[in-house]
Amino acid sequence: MQFEEGPIEDIVIKPLNLFIDQRGWLTELFRSDDELPRGYQPAMGYISLTHAGVVRGPHEHIEQTDYLCFLGRFTLYLWDNRKDSPTYLRKMVIDDTKNTVIVVPPGVVHAYENKEDTDALVLNFPDRLYAGRGKKERVDEIRHENDPNSPFRVRSGS
Repeated sequence: MQFEEGPIEDIVIKPLNLFIDQRGWLTELFRSDDELPRGYQPAMGYISLTHAGVVRGPHEHIEQTDYLCFLGRFTLYLWDNRKDSPTYLRKMVIDDTKNTVIVVPPGVVHAYENKEDTDALVLNFPDRLYAGRGKKERVDEIRHENDPNSPFRVRSGS
């Protein structure tokens, strides 16, 4: 599987605007009057801490849209794996995600690497519950990171 580099259809990228004063800062992660993907409605929210130099992913979702809020300097890797997409087999790399929201639709494989010298945070507001209502359903996730034959590579030939 060969990927060409370039923008991927349906990826939304927007800055998080920091409102800074003597106490610190505040940022709005999302608002109902923001321009969000059609039909997008967050179902849950969580925060993850990633250690310096660590990669999370690559993985993809069949139905879930991720609404990732990066509060640290990460490199985000995206591969369009949607056969019906006009950007199928396209790869996109975003080198510095600090204070950025990136919306990743279903079928787009994604991974991110913490480029900070310290731990960094990512918040996610996906439109599906992890493991469904009551955590009784199959997890909507296809994990590629442990497959030695995966075409989705963050390092060496990614």
